[in-house]
Amino acid sequence: MLRRDFFKQAALIAGSAAVGSTTVDADTTTHPVDNRKVADIAFPQKRPLITYSDRPPLLETPREVFANPITPNDLFFVRWHMPMIPTYINPHYFSIKIDGEVEKPVKITVDSLKDDFEPVEITSVLQCGGNSRSAFHPTPGGIQWGPGAMGCAKWKGARLKDVLAKAGLKKGAAWIKFHGLEKPVYTKTDGFVRALELDKLHDKIIIAYEMNGEALPYLNGFPVRLILPGFYSDSWVKMLSNITVTGTKPKLHFMDHAYRVPDNECECETPDNLAAKTKPIEEMNVNSLIGYPTSGIQVKQGAKLIVRGVAFDGGHGIAKVEISTDGGTSWQKATLDDGTQGSYAYRSFRHTLMPKQAGTLSIMARATNTKGETQPFAEEVKWNRGGYKYNGIDEVTVEVIS
Repeated sequence: MLRRDFFKQAALIAGSAAVGSTTVDADTTTHPVDNRKVADIAFPQKRPLITYSDRPPLLETPREVFANPITPNDLFFVRWHMPMIPTYINPHYFSIKIDGEVEKPVKITVDSLKDDFEPVEITSVLQCGGNSRSAFHPTPGGIQWGPGAMGCAKWKGARLKDVLAKAGLKKGAAWIKFHGLEKPVYTKTDGFVRALELDKLHDKIIIAYEMNGEALPYLNGFPVRLILPGFYSDSWVKMLSNITVTGTKPKLHFMDHAYRVPDNECECETPDNLAAKTKPIEEMNVNSLIGYPTSGIQVKQGAKLIVRGVAFDGGHGIAKVEISTDGGTSWQKATLDDGTQGSYAYRSFRHTLMPKQAGTLSIMARATNTKGETQPFAEEVKWNRGGYKYNGIDEVTVEVIS
Protein backbone atom coordinates (compact mmCIF):
# COMPACT_ATOMS: atom_id res chain seq x y z
CA MET A 1 0.00 0.00 0.00
CA LEU A 2 1.32 3.45 -0.90
CA ARG A 3 1.43 5.66 2.16
CA ARG A 4 1.65 9.02 0.38
CA ASP A 5 -0.24 11.79 2.15
CA PHE A 6 -1.50 9.27 4.65
CA PHE A 7 -3.39 11.71 6.82
CA LYS A 8 -5.11 13.28 3.82
CA GLN A 9 -7.09 10.04 3.74
CA ALA A 10 -8.15 10.36 7.34
CA ALA A 11 -11.26 12.39 8.06
CA LEU A 12 -11.19 14.68 11.05
CA ILE A 13 -12.63 12.56 13.80
CA ALA A 14 -13.76 14.32 16.92
CA GLY A 15 -13.16 12.27 20.01
CA SER A 16 -16.57 11.00 21.05
CA ALA A 17 -15.41 9.83 24.47
CA ALA A 18 -15.69 12.02 27.51
CA VAL A 19 -12.36 12.67 29.18
CA GLY A 20 -13.69 13.53 32.58
CA SER A 21 -14.63 11.24 35.41
CA THR A 22 -17.54 10.65 37.69
CA THR A 23 -17.53 12.39 41.04
CA VAL A 24 -15.93 10.16 43.66
CA ASP A 25 -13.91 10.62 46.79
CA ALA A 26 -10.36 11.87 46.30
CA ASP A 27 -7.43 9.45 46.12
CA THR A 28 -9.47 6.41 45.07
CA THR A 29 -9.60 3.97 42.20
CA THR A 30 -12.62 2.40 40.55
CA HIS A 31 -13.03 0.36 37.40
CA PRO A 32 -12.01 2.27 34.26
CA VAL A 33 -14.66 3.84 32.04
CA ASP A 34 -15.90 1.05 29.81
CA ASN A 35 -18.86 2.34 27.81
CA ARG A 36 -17.35 4.70 25.27
CA LYS A 37 -18.69 4.75 21.75
CA VAL A 38 -16.73 3.41 18.83
CA ALA A 39 -16.23 6.14 16.22
CA ASP A 40 -18.33 6.19 13.06
CA ILE A 41 -15.29 6.87 10.86
CA ALA A 42 -12.14 4.75 10.54
CA PHE A 43 -8.55 5.78 9.94
CA PRO A 44 -6.76 4.17 6.99
CA GLN A 45 -5.79 0.54 7.65
CA LYS A 46 -8.06 0.50 10.72
CA ARG A 47 -11.62 -0.47 11.48
CA PRO A 48 -13.59 2.05 13.56
CA LEU A 49 -12.10 2.29 17.06
CA ILE A 50 -12.72 4.37 20.17
CA THR A 51 -11.23 7.72 19.16
CA TYR A 52 -9.77 10.35 21.49
CA SER A 53 -7.88 12.50 18.99
CA ASP A 54 -7.03 12.64 15.30
CA ARG A 55 -3.83 14.65 15.76
CA PRO A 56 -1.95 12.92 17.12
CA PRO A 57 -3.97 9.75 16.47
CA LEU A 58 -5.18 8.20 19.75
CA LEU A 59 -7.32 5.10 19.24
CA GLU A 60 -8.50 2.48 21.75
CA THR A 61 -9.47 -1.13 21.05
CA PRO A 62 -13.02 -2.18 22.09
CA ARG A 63 -13.30 -4.79 24.85
CA GLU A 64 -14.79 -7.57 22.72
CA VAL A 65 -11.55 -7.85 20.73
CA PHE A 66 -9.84 -9.31 23.82
CA ALA A 67 -11.85 -12.52 23.60
CA ASN A 68 -8.98 -13.71 21.36
CA PRO A 69 -5.25 -13.97 22.10
CA ILE A 70 -4.01 -12.15 18.98
CA THR A 71 -5.17 -8.61 18.23
CA PRO A 72 -5.81 -7.99 14.50
CA ASN A 73 -3.75 -5.17 12.99
CA ASP A 74 -6.80 -3.15 12.01
CA LEU A 75 -8.16 -3.30 15.57
CA PHE A 76 -4.86 -2.61 17.35
CA PHE A 77 -4.78 0.48 19.55
CA VAL A 78 -2.79 3.57 18.51
CA ARG A 79 -0.84 5.99 20.71
CA TRP A 80 1.33 8.83 19.37
CA HIS A 81 2.78 11.63 21.48
CA MET A 82 3.57 14.33 18.91
CA PRO A 83 1.23 15.84 16.31
CA MET A 84 3.83 16.04 13.52
CA ILE A 85 4.01 12.62 11.88
CA PRO A 86 5.36 12.06 8.33
CA THR A 87 2.59 11.66 5.79
CA TYR A 88 4.72 9.61 3.43
CA ILE A 89 7.59 7.17 3.95
CA ASN A 90 9.21 5.25 1.12
CA PRO A 91 10.52 2.04 2.71
CA HIS A 92 13.08 1.55 -0.06
CA TYR A 93 14.88 4.79 0.86
CA PHE A 94 14.26 4.76 4.61
CA SER A 95 17.18 3.93 6.89
CA ILE A 96 18.05 3.79 10.57
CA LYS A 97 21.16 5.72 11.53
CA ILE A 98 23.33 4.17 14.27
CA ASP A 99 25.88 6.52 15.81
CA GLY A 100 27.45 7.67 19.07
CA GLU A 101 29.77 5.35 20.99
CA VAL A 102 30.22 2.94 18.09
CA GLU A 103 33.26 1.91 16.09
CA LYS A 104 31.65 2.65 12.73
CA PRO A 105 28.47 4.75 12.33
CA VAL A 106 26.18 2.99 9.87
CA LYS A 107 22.81 3.35 8.18
CA ILE A 108 20.63 0.25 8.01
CA THR A 109 17.89 0.10 5.39
CA VAL A 110 14.67 -1.86 5.73
CA ASP A 111 15.84 -4.17 2.94
CA SER A 112 19.07 -4.74 4.85
CA LEU A 113 17.15 -5.58 8.03
CA LYS A 114 15.25 -8.23 6.08
CA ASP A 115 18.12 -9.62 4.01
CA ASP A 116 21.28 -9.26 6.11
CA PHE A 117 20.08 -10.25 9.59
CA GLU A 118 18.56 -13.42 10.97
CA PRO A 119 14.76 -12.95 11.15
CA VAL A 120 13.26 -13.34 14.61
CA GLU A 121 9.57 -13.57 15.53
CA ILE A 122 8.18 -12.97 19.00
CA THR A 123 4.59 -12.77 20.24
CA SER A 124 4.30 -9.99 22.78
CA VAL A 125 1.80 -7.71 24.47
CA LEU A 126 2.04 -3.99 23.77
CA GLN A 127 0.33 -1.93 26.48
CA CYS A 128 0.28 1.80 27.16
CA GLY A 129 1.51 2.66 30.66
CA GLY A 130 -1.64 4.75 31.10
CA ASN A 131 -4.04 1.98 30.09
CA SER A 132 -7.23 2.27 32.24
CA ARG A 133 -6.13 5.69 33.53
CA SER A 134 -9.82 6.65 33.84
CA ALA A 135 -9.97 4.44 36.94
CA PHE A 136 -7.89 6.89 39.00
CA HIS A 137 -9.46 9.70 41.04
CA PRO A 138 -8.72 12.55 41.19
CA THR A 139 -8.15 12.44 37.46
CA PRO A 140 -4.45 12.40 36.51
CA GLY A 141 -3.33 14.31 33.46
CA GLY A 142 -3.18 12.38 30.19
CA ILE A 143 -5.50 10.39 27.97
CA GLN A 144 -8.36 8.96 30.00
CA TRP A 145 -8.07 5.50 28.51
CA GLY A 146 -10.51 2.72 29.22
CA PRO A 147 -9.09 -0.84 29.39
CA GLY A 148 -8.32 -1.18 25.67
CA ALA A 149 -5.01 0.68 25.22
CA MET A 150 -3.23 -2.61 24.60
CA GLY A 151 -2.91 -5.48 22.17
CA CYS A 152 -0.90 -8.60 21.41
CA ALA A 153 0.75 -9.35 18.07
CA LYS A 154 3.35 -11.53 16.41
CA TRP A 155 6.28 -9.22 15.66
CA LYS A 156 9.00 -10.10 13.15
CA GLY A 157 12.31 -8.34 12.71
CA ALA A 158 16.03 -8.33 13.43
CA ARG A 159 17.66 -8.56 16.85
CA LEU A 160 18.77 -5.18 18.16
CA LYS A 161 21.98 -6.86 19.38
CA ASP A 162 22.81 -7.97 15.86
CA VAL A 163 22.15 -4.52 14.42
CA LEU A 164 24.36 -2.85 17.05
CA ALA A 165 27.09 -5.39 16.35
CA LYS A 166 27.14 -4.16 12.76
CA ALA A 167 28.34 -0.78 14.05
CA GLY A 168 30.46 -2.18 16.85
CA LEU A 169 30.11 -0.88 20.41
CA LYS A 170 32.96 1.02 21.99
CA LYS A 171 34.26 0.00 25.39
CA GLY A 172 32.53 2.86 27.22
CA ALA A 173 29.06 2.21 25.74
CA ALA A 174 26.40 2.12 28.47
CA TRP A 175 23.05 3.47 27.16
CA ILE A 176 21.09 3.28 23.91
CA LYS A 177 18.87 6.19 22.79
CA PHE A 178 15.99 5.63 20.37
CA HIS A 179 14.56 8.36 18.17
CA GLY A 180 11.43 8.14 16.04
CA LEU A 181 10.09 10.41 13.31
CA GLU A 182 7.24 12.02 15.28
CA LYS A 183 7.99 15.65 16.07
CA PRO A 184 6.50 18.45 18.20
CA VAL A 185 4.97 21.55 16.65
CA TYR A 186 7.37 23.87 18.47
CA THR A 187 11.11 23.37 18.16
CA LYS A 188 11.67 24.12 21.85
CA THR A 189 9.44 21.20 22.85
CA ASP A 190 11.31 18.00 23.67
CA GLY A 191 10.93 15.29 21.07
CA PHE A 192 9.87 11.78 21.98
CA VAL A 193 13.13 9.97 22.74
CA ARG A 194 13.58 6.97 25.02
CA ALA A 195 16.68 5.17 26.28
CA LEU A 196 17.64 1.69 27.45
CA GLU A 197 20.55 0.62 29.61
CA LEU A 198 22.89 -1.59 27.62
CA ASP A 199 22.88 -4.10 30.50
CA LYS A 200 19.16 -4.73 29.81
CA LEU A 201 19.71 -5.69 26.18
CA HIS A 202 18.74 -9.29 25.35
CA ASP A 203 17.99 -11.48 22.34
CA LYS A 204 14.22 -10.91 22.34
CA ILE A 205 14.51 -7.14 21.78
CA ILE A 206 14.05 -6.63 18.06
CA ILE A 207 13.56 -3.99 15.39
CA ALA A 208 10.33 -5.13 13.77
CA TYR A 209 9.20 -4.66 10.19
CA GLU A 210 6.22 -7.06 10.32
CA MET A 211 3.17 -7.35 12.55
CA ASN A 212 0.98 -10.46 12.36
CA GLY A 213 2.57 -11.48 9.08
CA GLU A 214 2.13 -8.12 7.34
CA ALA A 215 4.10 -4.91 7.03
CA LEU A 216 3.62 -2.73 10.09
CA PRO A 217 0.48 -0.60 9.79
CA TYR A 218 1.34 3.06 9.29
CA LEU A 219 -0.25 4.11 12.58
CA ASN A 220 1.59 1.37 14.47
CA GLY A 221 5.04 2.54 13.44
CA PHE A 222 5.69 1.79 9.75
CA PRO A 223 8.24 1.00 8.43
CA VAL A 224 10.08 -0.22 11.58
CA ARG A 225 9.63 0.02 15.32
CA LEU A 226 11.41 -1.13 18.44
CA ILE A 227 9.99 -4.18 20.25
CA LEU A 228 10.77 -4.36 23.97
CA PRO A 229 8.78 -7.35 25.24
CA GLY A 230 7.59 -7.11 28.82
CA PHE A 231 7.98 -3.31 28.93
CA TYR A 232 5.21 -0.75 28.63
CA SER A 233 4.73 0.72 25.17
CA ASP A 234 6.35 4.09 25.88
CA SER A 235 9.67 2.33 25.27
CA TRP A 236 8.57 0.78 21.95
CA VAL A 237 9.62 3.68 19.72
CA LYS A 238 7.70 3.89 16.42
CA MET A 239 9.08 4.91 13.02
CA LEU A 240 12.51 4.23 14.49
CA SER A 241 14.99 6.45 12.65
CA ASN A 242 18.05 6.88 14.85
CA ILE A 243 19.86 4.82 17.48
CA THR A 244 22.52 6.68 19.46
CA VAL A 245 24.82 4.86 21.85
CA THR A 246 26.11 6.91 24.78
CA GLY A 247 28.58 6.39 27.60
CA THR A 248 26.45 8.12 30.22
CA LYS A 249 22.76 8.25 31.04
CA PRO A 250 21.17 10.77 28.65
CA LYS A 251 18.94 13.55 29.95
CA LEU A 252 15.53 13.04 28.36
CA HIS A 253 12.14 14.54 29.19
CA PHE A 254 10.30 11.27 28.55
CA MET A 255 12.65 9.43 30.88
CA ASP A 256 13.42 11.99 33.60
CA HIS A 257 10.01 13.65 33.98
CA ALA A 258 7.30 11.74 32.12
CA TYR A 259 6.33 8.07 32.45
CA ARG A 260 7.46 7.78 36.04
CA VAL A 261 5.93 6.32 39.22
CA PRO A 262 6.86 6.75 42.89
CA ASP A 263 10.02 4.90 43.80
CA ASN A 264 8.60 3.04 46.78
CA GLU A 265 7.26 -0.45 47.43
CA CYS A 266 3.65 0.33 46.48
CA GLU A 267 4.59 2.74 43.69
CA CYS A 268 1.96 5.04 45.15
CA GLU A 269 1.39 8.49 46.60
CA THR A 270 -1.48 10.84 47.40
CA PRO A 271 -2.42 14.12 45.73
CA ASP A 272 -1.53 15.98 48.93
CA ASN A 273 1.71 14.10 49.53
CA LEU A 274 3.47 13.45 46.25
CA ALA A 275 6.49 11.17 46.34
CA ALA A 276 9.79 13.03 46.23
CA LYS A 277 11.56 10.17 44.48
CA THR A 278 10.28 8.55 41.29
CA LYS A 279 11.45 5.99 38.73
CA PRO A 280 10.62 5.21 35.08
CA ILE A 281 7.87 2.71 34.39
CA GLU A 282 9.30 -0.36 32.69
CA GLU A 283 8.08 -3.91 33.34
CA MET A 284 4.34 -4.54 33.10
CA ASN A 285 2.54 -5.91 36.14
CA VAL A 286 0.10 -8.84 36.14
CA ASN A 287 -3.24 -8.08 34.51
CA SER A 288 -6.27 -9.63 32.80
CA LEU A 289 -9.34 -8.57 30.84
CA ILE A 290 -12.63 -10.26 30.02
CA GLY A 291 -13.38 -10.01 26.29
CA TYR A 292 -16.70 -11.85 26.37
CA PRO A 293 -19.26 -11.20 27.64
CA THR A 294 -19.23 -7.42 27.63
CA SER A 295 -21.20 -5.34 30.09
CA GLY A 296 -24.85 -4.74 29.29
CA ILE A 297 -25.52 -7.75 27.09
CA GLN A 298 -28.34 -10.18 27.79
CA VAL A 299 -27.70 -13.87 28.43
CA LYS A 300 -30.16 -16.72 28.84
CA GLN A 301 -30.96 -18.18 32.25
CA GLY A 302 -29.86 -21.81 32.49
CA ALA A 303 -27.86 -21.66 29.25
CA LYS A 304 -24.11 -22.07 29.00
CA LEU A 305 -22.19 -18.82 29.10
CA ILE A 306 -18.53 -19.14 28.11
CA VAL A 307 -16.42 -16.36 29.62
CA ARG A 308 -13.33 -15.62 27.50
CA GLY A 309 -10.46 -13.23 27.95
CA VAL A 310 -6.72 -12.70 28.17
CA ALA A 311 -4.11 -12.43 30.93
CA PHE A 312 -0.48 -11.29 30.83
CA ASP A 313 2.41 -9.78 32.76
CA GLY A 314 5.95 -8.57 32.09
CA GLY A 315 7.25 -11.94 30.93
CA HIS A 316 7.29 -14.15 34.03
CA GLY A 317 4.23 -16.01 32.76
CA ILE A 318 0.64 -16.51 33.90
CA ALA A 319 0.10 -19.35 36.38
CA LYS A 320 -3.69 -19.15 36.72
CA VAL A 321 -6.80 -17.10 36.05
CA GLU A 322 -9.82 -17.29 38.34
CA ILE A 323 -13.45 -16.28 37.88
CA SER A 324 -15.88 -15.05 40.54
CA THR A 325 -19.63 -14.38 40.33
CA ASP A 326 -20.16 -13.42 43.98
CA GLY A 327 -18.12 -10.25 44.23
CA GLY A 328 -14.84 -12.00 44.92
CA THR A 329 -15.96 -14.11 47.89
CA SER A 330 -15.18 -17.34 46.06
CA TRP A 331 -13.19 -18.14 42.94
CA GLN A 332 -13.11 -20.91 40.33
CA LYS A 333 -10.14 -21.66 38.10
CA ALA A 334 -10.52 -20.89 34.43
CA THR A 335 -8.99 -23.03 31.69
CA LEU A 336 -5.81 -21.55 30.18
CA ASP A 337 -4.47 -22.06 26.67
CA ASP A 338 -1.34 -24.17 26.19
CA GLY A 339 1.02 -21.22 26.59
CA THR A 340 2.95 -22.02 23.42
CA GLN A 341 2.91 -18.37 22.30
CA GLY A 342 5.47 -17.61 25.00
CA SER A 343 5.57 -15.79 28.31
CA TYR A 344 5.38 -12.30 26.76
CA ALA A 345 2.12 -13.07 24.95
CA TYR A 346 -1.48 -13.04 26.11
CA ARG A 347 -2.49 -16.24 27.89
CA SER A 348 -6.10 -16.72 26.83
CA PHE A 349 -8.61 -18.19 29.27
CA ARG A 350 -12.15 -19.55 29.19
CA HIS A 351 -14.65 -20.56 31.84
CA THR A 352 -18.16 -21.94 31.48
CA LEU A 353 -20.97 -20.54 33.63
CA MET A 354 -24.64 -21.48 33.76
CA PRO A 355 -26.59 -18.56 35.28
CA LYS A 356 -29.34 -19.95 37.51
CA GLN A 357 -31.25 -16.80 38.40
CA ALA A 358 -32.64 -13.98 36.31
CA GLY A 359 -31.35 -10.50 37.03
CA THR A 360 -27.98 -8.78 37.13
CA LEU A 361 -24.87 -10.94 37.13
CA SER A 362 -21.37 -9.55 37.76
CA ILE A 363 -18.40 -11.58 36.52
CA MET A 364 -14.87 -10.91 37.77
CA ALA A 365 -11.51 -12.21 36.53
CA ARG A 366 -8.14 -12.11 38.24
CA ALA A 367 -4.76 -13.41 37.14
CA THR A 368 -1.78 -14.69 39.10
CA ASN A 369 1.69 -14.98 37.58
CA THR A 370 4.45 -17.50 38.24
CA LYS A 371 6.00 -15.15 40.83
CA GLY A 372 2.81 -15.40 42.89
CA GLU A 373 1.72 -11.84 42.12
CA THR A 374 -2.08 -11.50 41.93
CA GLN A 375 -4.23 -8.66 40.70
CA PRO A 376 -5.71 -6.52 43.48
CA PHE A 377 -9.36 -5.48 43.66
CA ALA A 378 -9.95 -2.25 41.76
CA GLU A 379 -10.39 -0.21 44.93
CA GLU A 380 -7.10 -1.57 46.28
CA VAL A 381 -5.02 -0.11 43.43
CA LYS A 382 -3.03 2.80 44.82
CA TRP A 383 -3.10 6.25 43.22
CA ASN A 384 -0.17 7.86 41.41
CA ARG A 385 -0.01 11.24 39.68
CA GLY A 386 0.52 9.81 36.20
CA GLY A 387 -2.29 7.26 36.34
CA TYR A 388 0.12 4.49 35.41
CA LYS A 389 0.17 0.70 35.81
CA TYR A 390 -3.49 0.14 36.73
CA ASN A 391 -4.17 -3.60 37.08
CA GLY A 392 -7.34 -3.96 39.12
CA ILE A 393 -9.41 -7.15 38.96
CA ASP A 394 -11.63 -6.88 35.89
CA GLU A 395 -15.42 -6.98 36.09
CA VAL A 396 -18.31 -7.02 33.64
CA THR A 397 -22.05 -7.01 34.40
CA VAL A 398 -24.64 -8.79 32.27
CA GLU A 399 -28.42 -9.16 32.39
CA VAL A 400 -29.71 -12.71 32.81
CA ILE A 401 -33.15 -13.15 31.27
CA SER A 402 -35.54 -16.08 31.71
